[in-house]
Amino acid sequence: MTITEQVAKNIIKKLLKGEDYRIEVVTLINAEFLQFAVDFFKKIVDAKLKNKGITADWYKKEFLNPDLPARDIAINSGLNEKTIHNMFNSSTKEIVIDVSNEHYDTLYEAIKNLVDTEHDLELTLTIKFKGVSVDLNVSESLIVINTLAVKRAALRGGLWSTAGKRVEKPLMQTLCKLYGVSDSNYSLKIKGKEIEEDNFEREIDFYLVENKNQHKCEVKLMGRGNPESADAVIARDSKVFVADKLSDTNKKQLNSRKIEWVELRSAGGFKRFETVLDHLKIPHEELPENIDKKLEIAFKEIFK
Repeated sequence: MTITEQVAKNIIKKLLKGEDYRIEVVTLINAEFLQFAVDFFKKIVDAKLKNKGITADWYKKEFLNPDLPARDIAINSGLNEKTIHNMFNSSTKEIVIDVSNEHYDTLYEAIKNLVDTEHDLELTLTIKFKGVSVDLNVSESLIVINTLAVKRAALRGGLWSTAGKRVEKPLMQTLCKLYGVSDSNYSLKIKGKEIEEDNFEREIDFYLVENKNQHKCEVKLMGRGNPESADAVIARDSKVFVADKLSDTNKKQLNSRKIEWVELRSAGGFKRFETVLDHLKIPHEELPENIDKKLEIAFKEIFK
């Protein structure tokens, strides 16, 4: 799952303005989910018509078909691959198929019992596509609704994680370019030496470089910070911490360890990055009064 370049740019713009960026991710989740729902309904129509004369469970036959990708089988059964992996420490297709079928049978029985108990409940879901329509009874409708709910939850988790990871490095690059920091004074990877296997570079987002000093930078687009967040930065020996929000406890911890920090959603916001550059003796230019033009130039260079 990837986040589009435009959404990444929009998130960075909001962060620089000290605004909440989350609506951009929510918008992307909505778009992805609605497209999935439309495509899923089309598949439902096709599957129901194909199995018109079958009285057995047509949904299971079509949507838990072993020939489908494992991820689709899991979602269609009301699970997702991550849940299965957490349960069994594996998500091979064989395990996904077995677990999905077992879970679906349990779900199907639970829905059947619910429908038998709720005698007064009537629900028919009618789906029309290209002049053809199919009707789903209450049990079939609940199975479809459950699948949609699981898919949205999976999209939500995936896109929130992807958004943060996709934006962290471009955000730091943008800050450097806005302040005219030379390419030689920052890096997305550590320079000039081999990385040991147990090195934490995979956790580090960015490096600011001053002569032989390579200062580790970390970005966390979290909400209101907690002490553990700063602990993680300290444990990885980071020199700079850039966050959406920081609590007073965070700031005290970071200051006590002489770790430079920038809180984007605060008075002055990203402009505190200039103070960080001064403290680290990183050459830079003054921020232009109107940053919009420089921002667009930076985006063209970053998002090639």
